[in-house]
Amino acid sequence: MAHFAVVREQGPAWDYGRARREQRGWAEHAAYMDRLAAERFFRYVGPLAGGPRILAIVDSVDERTVRARLEEDPWSSVGLLRTLTVEPWEVLVGNEELDRDPRGSPDARARSPA
Repeated sequence: MAHFAVVREQGPAWDYGRARREQRGWAEHAAYMDRLAAERFFRYVGPLAGGPRILAIVDSVDERTVRARLEEDPWSSVGLLRTLTVEPWEVLVGNEELDRDPRGSPDARARSPA
């Protein structure tokens, strides 16, 4: 697996009069995000400076797979989010933290050769 830095932004259907959790299809989007986090695809996700852009650090085999998985997001198909960039990310400091599962024990990826 490789790490990728992904930048997404609020799309043309975003209702700026509503909070993030009040957007159309929030429950479906949240369930999708929770599922991919449980699969350890998403490692870190959050808005940049609280604004319209979102940074996600993901683990995947390649960029094409990252883009395909993001297109499955219910918010992608209705124009609430769009992907701006997907770039391979070489972690120079802190990689050992990314190679641990949230409970603190090394995950299978950390135990096996890359």
